[in-house]
Amino acid sequence: MNNQQLFENIKKKGSFLCVGLDTDVNKIPAFLRDTTDPIFEFNKEIIDATASYTVAYKPNLAFYESEGMDGWLSLEKTTQYIRENYPDIFLIADAKRGDIGNTSSMYARAFFEKMNFDAVTVAPYMGEDSVKPFLIYSGKYVILLALTSNKGAFDFQFTAEETSGEKLFEKVLRISQDWGNEQNMMYVIGATKVEELSGVRKIVPNHFLLVPGVGAQGGSLQDVAKYGMNEQCGLLVNSSRAIIYASNSLDFAQKACESAKETRDEMYGLLKLKGLI
Repeated sequence: MNNQQLFENIKKKGSFLCVGLDTDVNKIPAFLRDTTDPIFEFNKEIIDATASYTVAYKPNLAFYESEGMDGWLSLEKTTQYIRENYPDIFLIADAKRGDIGNTSSMYARAFFEKMNFDAVTVAPYMGEDSVKPFLIYSGKYVILLALTSNKGAFDFQFTAEETSGEKLFEKVLRISQDWGNEQNMMYVIGATKVEELSGVRKIVPNHFLLVPGVGAQGGSLQDVAKYGMNEQCGLLVNSSRAIIYASNSLDFAQKACESAKETRDEMYGLLKLKGLI
């Protein structure tokens, strides 16, 4: 999938919603825990309920790895189900990988060849040679962690150069553009740091941004669109808990559907206001 195909799907659905599949077996409805694969059964119901309103799904791998081999099998079944039933969906592995080159090559092989994800989140701390192995795959994306939504982002990401005043996350945005381009690289920019979005767009005007922090973390969708949207939308706004855990009863899928639709409807208005649909 390329930027234009992603943009066409955004226009078709009137949505730039990414649903995070942060599936915690301890939080899913109790009646599902008696099934053979509770995580997959939960994901399947959530996907079927929300696919009309979303353009991307983002499984957070920690929730699957924590269950050992069973979790990996649940993840594999989830990705296969999406590919077979919703082939227009952009599929993100929220893995936050990044290591020396040969190790990154193995991570890239796992997520792009074996599991057929469209994108993987990657940490930039180890530099170019830890990121480049992910960028050799045509039609795949690195989503580089630049400015995250957690409070600990202030520990390092806002550290400024004494001479230039350039913040560390700005340096990541600037230097990484020599490694890839808008057709194979996106950036994580947290919705809780929306005051920085205008500056981010000056550095990376054409890249897609994956924006977590809307919903349960309190980020404003209106502000994200105001400061972050470009001429191809350029946004994938993630919501996890506010959608997938809208209910933990028998109606959990219906409530997830309603929550996703509510978010999509707001996004539709923002896209229309921008003149993109």
